[in-house]
Amino acid sequence: MKLHKKFNLKIPNTYLLIFSLLVLIAILTWIIPGGQYERTQINGREVVVPGSFKFTENNPQGLFDLFIAPIKGFKEAALIIGFILFVGGSFNILASTGAIDSFIKRLLILHNSSRLMKVTFIPLLVLLFSFGGATFGMNEEIIPFVLIIVPISLALGYDSIVGVAIPLIGAHIGFASAYLNPFNVGIAQGIAELPLFSGLEYRVFCWLISTSIAILFITYYARKVNKNPLISPVYDIDKERLQINDYKNINLNHQLSLRHKLVLLIFVLSLITLIIGVIKFKWFIEEISALFIIMGLLSGIAGKMKSEEIIKSFINGAKDLVGTAIIVALARATLVISRDGQIIDSILYGLTPLVESSSPIFSAQKMFIIQSIINFFVHSGSGQAALTMPIMAPLADLTGVSRQTAILAFQFGEYTNIIIPTSAVTMGALTMAKVPWEKWAKWVFPLMIALFILGLVLLIPPFLINYH
Repeated sequence: MKLHKKFNLKIPNTYLLIFSLLVLIAILTWIIPGGQYERTQINGREVVVPGSFKFTENNPQGLFDLFIAPIKGFKEAALIIGFILFVGGSFNILASTGAIDSFIKRLLILHNSSRLMKVTFIPLLVLLFSFGGATFGMNEEIIPFVLIIVPISLALGYDSIVGVAIPLIGAHIGFASAYLNPFNVGIAQGIAELPLFSGLEYRVFCWLISTSIAILFITYYARKVNKNPLISPVYDIDKERLQINDYKNINLNHQLSLRHKLVLLIFVLSLITLIIGVIKFKWFIEEISALFIIMGLLSGIAGKMKSEEIIKSFINGAKDLVGTAIIVALARATLVISRDGQIIDSILYGLTPLVESSSPIFSAQKMFIIQSIINFFVHSGSGQAALTMPIMAPLADLTGVSRQTAILAFQFGEYTNIIIPTSAVTMGALTMAKVPWEKWAKWVFPLMIALFILGLVLLIPPFLINYH
């Protein structure tokens, strides 16, 4: 994997890359002094007490700790890992019925015969995922969609990067620029003692701008790769996939059979149930996993598969995602190392004085940069809100930044979830799509630059319009 033809520099594979990060963070625990903030309970959530930081005895992580961390990471990410394996198994049952392949062929016929569908297909899907991230905090829920959208993307003449970008970038963009997301906006506003979901209008504007940029970026690339597949960073990987499924020679009169329609109906009803369950009943990974297990079983029955075939398909689907499970465990291990080394609070304490500036605008922009750095270590929206907002909210008062603006800066820091290798969801989605992180990072980097600049720019108007 060459960065440039002139250089024979190879980027390590994803596993080695994340383990190298583990080593780097372990080294930092020997350099950065230990420290800890006191915690208290606010509305049932543990938050940091501002001004309570104390340096503690250093807890550097040694070689043995380094190899324990992935096991701890596996334990802490057990729900996500179990979710991935069970969803993978269930979707393999669905795929084994032939309904998905038949649907893709039918979709391809409609796509090629309708110019409107060609133009709106990617924008509408990205918009839907972004809406999910902005409203009910869609995050882990994208993983099942990767297994569906990647093969659809390949069939339509795009590549697997487009297939994973639609749900991954869409949902993460929506999450980072959310206006009704209870997991970041709701918790942050509660800690900052602001009315729930106040400042909605400007947040909707930020969401529209951010989502539009994501749509333009993905659509522009999709059109390029459709015209010239050789420019795809994953061309060789996708070439092997396309040899398995031939979507070029399709009967233009191809129709879905009654059996396939029934299987797809079960799938659609499962997605509707998922949305209702998450929004109304506050479902999380356990309930969603159970839903997809039921979906897989019903799909197998509707597809007239034998019990032995259903079990074999489920096991094979889960088996194919063992590598994804290891990636997720390694990604979570980075948090374990930094937390056990007691350097997260020290990093936060060391960064907060840097917020002070000659202008509230610059202070808000510095908050955004700091939140982006913290997000590398703590990429949970609710976790980062609980860690940073008790400090950033009063610090905003001292620097002339409104608390609403401080929350915006915190939100924009989550743009980096699109690229950081410490995010279990991001790494899980990429490995399920068989897209190496190093290729993804190189491809998505221009978008990250655009989003970084956008974040800096969007933090200027709040000062001018007195955004409180």
